[in-house]
Amino acid sequence: MATLRGIAYRLKAKGEMHTAELSNVTSQKGVEHDYRGHPHNRQVTVLSVEDWQRACGELKLDLHWTTRRANLLVEGIRFSSASVGKVIQIGSLHLQITRETDPCHRMEEAQSGLMKALAPDWRGGACCRVINGGHIAVGDTVEVIPQAE
Repeated sequence: MATLRGIAYRLKAKGEMHTAELSNVTSQKGVEHDYRGHPHNRQVTVLSVEDWQRACGELKLDLHWTTRRANLLVEGIRFSSASVGKVIQIGSLHLQITRETDPCHRMEEAQSGLMKALAPDWRGGACCRVINGGHIAVGDTVEVIPQAE
């Protein structure tokens, strides 16, 4: 069973990442307090624990997951091109996967080699748009539904 392991947001562009134990996620603002949450196909970003560990393993480093600057950290789910269109359900929250989160130069600024380590196999995570908002908490069960209803 997949589980929500982390919630994070930033108050401004290039701002420090803040973590939370719970959050309200809406279709108008994304993750509560996150500056990037306005409606679009990259409203919420989701990172897989397993893929983050693979990327860090390549670098032989133990980096905190917020280095990736994703909003949600999930364990027990891996993303791929086949994920596009599927829906991540966390309680009443429904997020539709729209595309891969491509690693950018910010990852290289954070740690030399990180951008390259995140590039293969969707290790950088998935971009999502909010279909149905909801309250979430670290420890919640996460499911992937085949497609949006």
